[in-house]
Amino acid sequence: GEALEVTREVNCVIDFIHGCEDQLQKLKKQKEKGLLYGIPVSIKDHINCKGHVSSGGMVKFLGNVMEEDSVIVQVLKSQGAIPFVKTNIPQTMINYDCSNLIFGQTLNPLNHQKSPGGSSGGEGALIAGGGSILGIGSDVAGSIRLPSSFCGLCGLKPTGNRISPSACGDRTFVLAVTGMLGPMARDVDSLALCMKALLCQEMFRLDPTVPPIPFDEEVSLRGNPTPPFAQQ
Repeated sequence: GEALEVTREVNCVIDFIHGCEDQLQKLKKQKEKGLLYGIPVSIKDHINCKGHVSSGGMVKFLGNVMEEDSVIVQVLKSQGAIPFVKTNIPQTMINYDCSNLIFGQTLNPLNHQKSPGGSSGGEGALIAGGGSILGIGSDVAGSIRLPSSFCGLCGLKPTGNRISPSACGDRTFVLAVTGMLGPMARDVDSLALCMKALLCQEMFRLDPTVPPIPFDEEVSLRGNPTPPFAQQ
């Protein structure tokens, strides 16, 4: 409901992920409660979700419905999270604004005259507007860091190859800087919890190219934070 209200104002959600309800029922039956149990997570457009398009903001990819969830989405689900919406990006994603010819312009919820930044601009707008508490963006040259800055959020671009990359259909960019998926949220503790959840055996099993190094509690910024979502 919140996400719908926010997107009516600032045009940040491009699709609702079907199967949310089924997944919630499945989770209730599981004995093991994952680190992100029951937490709705928003997902940037180009990260593959089964049965949905990863458009990259380009008309040419609108017919490509993904047959599989990307590794990061599979891992989120295994940790109890519920991917529930996909969010807007600029065309081709190499841009610091957030508009394309398919879904239009996303506005900054703090000031509708301003851009939310890019390329994870839909994520920035949705989280800052109160429509999501945790999102997955991606960053090559600032695409998590810029919208986090523009929207007053926290974001993390992890070290290269720390998290399994998104399969992006047939869009292959050869870049000097490794593009990375990473979390966006309202506070640092949420980012730490998300990274801890992602760096798990399931991630290392699904993608053997990711170094199997678990999350290090010692280097977490504030020692041992209370999981932020537990306070809500």
